Amino acid sequence: MATIDKSIPDHFRGVLCRGIKNYTVEEEIASKDTLFEGRSKEELLPGEVLIRVTRCGICAGDAKCWSGAPMFWGDETRKPYVQTPVIPGHEFVGEVIAIGDREEKSQVKVGDQVTAEQIVACGRCLYCRKGLRWLCAPHDIFGFHRCVHGGMGQYMRFPQNSIIYNIPKKVFPSEAVYIEPLSCGVHGAHRGRIELGDTVVVSGCGPIGLGMVAAAKLAGPGRLIALDCMDSRLDIARECGADIVLNPLKTNVINDIQELTDGYGCDVYLEATGNPKSVEQGLYMIRKNGRFVEFSVFKDKTSVDWTIIGDTKELDILGAHCSGDNGYKVAIDMILRRQIPVERIVTHELSLDNIIQGIQYVNEGKNSIKVAVDPTK
Repeated sequence: MATIDKSIPDHFRGVLCRGIKNYTVEEEIASKDTLFEGRSKEELLPGEVLIRVTRCGICAGDAKCWSGAPMFWGDETRKPYVQTPVIPGHEFVGEVIAIGDREEKSQVKVGDQVTAEQIVACGRCLYCRKGLRWLCAPHDIFGFHRCVHGGMGQYMRFPQNSIIYNIPKKVFPSEAVYIEPLSCGVHGAHRGRIELGDTVVVSGCGPIGLGMVAAAKLAGPGRLIALDCMDSRLDIARECGADIVLNPLKTNVINDIQELTDGYGCDVYLEATGNPKSVEQGLYMIRKNGRFVEFSVFKDKTSVDWTIIGDTKELDILGAHCSGDNGYKVAIDMILRRQIPVERIVTHELSLDNIIQGIQYVNEGKNSIKVAVDPTK
């Protein structure tokens, strides 16, 4: 028999995405439709978990989705990814209030603080069978598809295939909300195959970029260099482990990196800005046979001289998406060990009523890094 909290209301408060720049706070979202997929509370399936959301981050992807980026809403070559109306949010933490198994059989208990991987993999497609669940073909990421409503509401459901992580309660919700972007930074750094002594450049010190800096530091590079156009973010990058910080608005960073490496260039370039200029900059900055990792959501198309990639430098161009296989485990451990200054990275915690303001903070990127909403307010 499922363990059900009888206090779960028939309706709850949350944000609904209905279209481009059409995100509204709804006072009465039907639990039956969003939490239970038309079932009653008593019909929670084995493996399903309900949580009371305590925090949900606003990802750069969420902000660019709100703005109308084609990767979410489609273009001449891509079908729309977003299924509306849907509750956004894939960077969440909360308290377990109901489980679909007998409690002694479940991986979590009522009252536990938990999160779940941002993608609910099908387990059947080509990628899942190859062990690449973060590339799952149906690609049900919380907050974009209606079968996996996200965390920008008071409650949410983890479906049966969700990979759930228990978070010790000494990690506060305001810290735990950073687990998802940090896990992405961990995966991005891992994709760079950093070797001892490498010169590693991280371009962009937002939530994922700072996670890349901290994760790259653990790999033992010879030099770890962070780039950003805001000095305040570069100060935090130093706290995350950067040996050198450079502001492209104040110096010629391509020349600087070449001078630091006897004219060769960096071994690994981790791109985390979502700005086309950063991509071009990286191609000029990286050495021959170097490793370029792209982990960004772009609003605009990027044009580069592909001759640099092949005939000139024979580069390894690597994409990075989601959290890989161990991103969440490593991220939780890093926060527990205080290997990253989370308290400086999570800069804003807003009520659901201020969701548009939060999205604007993320899109502007001037006085914020990680912006979160608190559905309990």
